[in-house]
Amino acid sequence: MAGHTDNSITIDAPLDLVWDITNDIEKWPGLFSEYASLEVLSREGDSTTFRLTMHPDESGKVWSWVSERTVDRPGRTVRARRVETGPFDHMNIRWEYEETPAGIRMRWVQDFAMKPDAPVDDAWMTDNINRNSRTQMALIRDRIEQVSRDRRSAPVLPG
Repeated sequence: MAGHTDNSITIDAPLDLVWDITNDIEKWPGLFSEYASLEVLSREGDSTTFRLTMHPDESGKVWSWVSERTVDRPGRTVRARRVETGPFDHMNIRWEYEETPAGIRMRWVQDFAMKPDAPVDDAWMTDNINRNSRTQMALIRDRIEQVSRDRRSAPVLPG
C-alpha cells in the first residue's frame, strides 16, 4: 500500500506574492509553524537541495531530512522529493498554483510509502499529513493575506 494526500487552499492575494513567499525556502521557519530551521546545501539551476529540521515533537524527538526541490515558475508548479527518506520508502511532493476568481489556489499533492520497519504505517501517515497540511495551509494563507492587505494599505510616497 502507498500513501497519497491532496490538499488545497485559496489565498486572496496576487500570484506573484503567493509564489514568492511560499518559494522563499530560507524563510520557511517563519512561514510554517512546524519548522525550526532550514539549511540550503546546494543550488543548481531551478533545483535546491536543503536540510529541513522540525521543532521537537511531543516526545522531544527532532526530525530532520534532506530534500531536493525544483521550481517551474512558468508552469506554476514545484516538485520535491526526499533525498534522505528516514522512515519513508519514498516521499514525492507536487505544489501547484492556479489563478481563480477567489484568489490563488495552492495545492499540495504528496505520494509516499512508509518503510516496513517505520514506527507508523501508510494509513497513519496519510491522516497525519492531511491534518497537518490543512493546519499549515491555513497559517500560510493567513500570513500571505496579511502581507497583501498591508501592501494595499501602505501609503504611496512621492518618487
